[in-house]
Formats: sequence, C-alpha cells, structure tokens
Amino acid sequence: MSEPNGPTVCLTFDFDAISLWIGPMAARSPSSISRGEFGPIGCQRILRLLEREQIPATFFVTGHTADTYPDHTRAIVAAGHEIGHHGYLHENPLSLGTPEREREVLLKGLDALDRITGVRPVGYRSPSWDNSPWTVELLLEQGFRYESSLMGNDYTPYWCRTGDVIQSDGPYLFGSEVDLVEMPVSWILDDFPHFEYLSSPTAGVRPGLSAPSKVEEIWRDDFTYMQREVPDGVFTLTMHPQVIGRGHRMLMLERLIAWMKAQPGTSFSTLGGAAEAFRRASSGNESGS
Repeated sequence: MSEPNGPTVCLTFDFDAISLWIGPMAARSPSSISRGEFGPIGCQRILRLLEREQIPATFFVTGHTADTYPDHTRAIVAAGHEIGHHGYLHENPLSLGTPEREREVLLKGLDALDRITGVRPVGYRSPSWDNSPWTVELLLEQGFRYESSLMGNDYTPYWCRTGDVIQSDGPYLFGSEVDLVEMPVSWILDDFPHFEYLSSPTAGVRPGLSAPSKVEEIWRDDFTYMQREVPDGVFTLTMHPQVIGRGHRMLMLERLIAWMKAQPGTSFSTLGGAAEAFRRASSGNESGS
C-alpha cells in the first residue's frame, strides 16, 4: 500500500474528564469538578460526528477516565478509533520526581486501559506536554511506538532522542535518536488555551473563551501554509471533549472537517497510522528505495 501523496489530518482528543480537575488542578469544588463531567457528553458528540464523517481519530485517555467512564472508553474502541496513553490522573511527569514513580504511573494507566478495553496502546501523550528526562526511555521500555508531546517540528514527524545535555555555558548537546517516533504538537493547534477559562491564585486568569471563528481562521491558515510548504505534512489537532464538545465549537469542527475534505489529496488518519507511515518512509529512505 502506497503512502499518502498529500496532506494528512490527525484529529486527536485528550479525554481527561474529571482527572484533569482533581489531579493537577487539585479541585475539590463540585463546580470545578463538574467541568470534567461534561467530558463524556462531549465525547458522545464527537463520536457521532466522526461516525457521520467516516473519519478515524485518536483518543488519549487517562486511566482514571477509563475507570470512571468505562462505557464511554469502550465506545471509542468499538467505533474503531485508536486509544493512546495519557497518564492515570493526568500527572505531569516532571512533577513525579523519579523514574520509579513515573514508571509506576505509566503502568497504572496501562493496567486501567487493559482492564477496561483490552487495548495496550502504542502511543503516548504526556499530560501537560511535559516530558521528564526519563520519559522516552520509559516509553521504550514499555514498547511504545510513538509519542506526541514535543514541539521540535510542526508538520513533520521525527525521531525522539535520549541523552541530551543542557548547558548554560555552552551549546545544547543533542543526544542519540531512538526507535520512538515523535508526532509533534503545538499549543496553537490545541483547543484548550483558545477556549477554556481558568482562574487560580498561582496562574492568574487565563481568559480563553475565543470565538470559534477566530480559532477556525488560525487552524485553516496553518493547514493552508502546510499545503504550500510541506505538501505531504501531518496536521495534528489536539482537542478535549470537555472543550470542543460545546455546541458552537462542534459546529466549527464540522465546518473545518468539511473544508479539509474539500482540499485536494487530503486524507485522515489516526496518529498511530501516521507514525507508522513515517516509519515506513524512513525505512525506504535508508534502503535507498
């Protein structure tokens, strides 16, 4: 089977639900926690849209979400979509402190997804997009094929590295590439900072609440630039059911999907599928084919 000769769109959804609020946000207010309770409703709306449009997608699911909403998590698998690992309680790996503790959380999330869905994910997305110095090695240890948390490119996958050395009095020293594909992300292609209102004593106020028309313009223009400059690029959108699932934003997503489908040569893929396409293309380049 030949690789796509045009842009690839990967629609990805971080199904955080309540885990985001009671985990890193440390919320104990029923009002704050209820923001996560909207996640399953948004998830159902997204699944209906993807079914109508016949589009495969990738859902990064926390172990806590799988345990709390098993039927919704199983519905994702039943609909033919990819499940990725997203921590257990949306733990930022940098906050875990040691490789032993990070491994424990990684295994706990794997166990939850296995119990609920029978799926062992090949893809990982770090909560808060913060990898620790040990994350890549731990992912290799557990047999992951790709991860999607870094921002060293935008439309082109690349190989992760281990052994980077940070120097403040000399150049950054790049480590060695390893057998783990990076599917890069960007905050500008994430719905959360555009839309979600947050207020906290430490972070201050993040107003969010952008008009969907503004976000639609940004995402369309980014895609248009990719079409021109990286015609075989991978366009990865990161969305959250509790965010994109609001009615007026779902209408925006419907319009965006219709517009992308009308662009010549565009195909839709799971993130895992796009990562494997990169692997095959890299293997072909190495062999001179």
